[in-house]
Amino acid sequence: MPKDLTVVMEDRVGQLAMLGEALGKAKVNVLGGCGITSMGRGTIHLLFDDKAVDAAKRALQQAGITVQGEQDVLVQKVADQPGALGKLARKLADAGVNVNLLYLATDTRVAFGVSDIAKAKTALK
Repeated sequence: MPKDLTVVMEDRVGQLAMLGEALGKAKVNVLGGCGITSMGRGTIHLLFDDKAVDAAKRALQQAGITVQGEQDVLVQKVADQPGALGKLARKLADAGVNVNLLYLATDTRVAFGVSDIAKAKTALK
């Protein structure tokens, strides 16, 4: 199952470059991610294949970057057309699944951090 890692870094020039270089040096591929800054800090979510997550954590730690969170995420194909995200979100809502994380991944896929992955998978079939 794909994993989302959360890191928090200072909001300053070069931080993202350092993170990307550390992962690249370790030959770890990032499948998706997002970042938001607020009050001098940047919160970054990074998506990895479950087979690469341990190497990603090691590479980040060796670069002095603390992984503050890890969660399983559901990565779902989504049509590249208006309303497609709304349809997926409606299915999750109707199944009683809360979405706590959302970002686009490569190849027109979307990563959902949800309250119940099993229910979410069933809802989106």
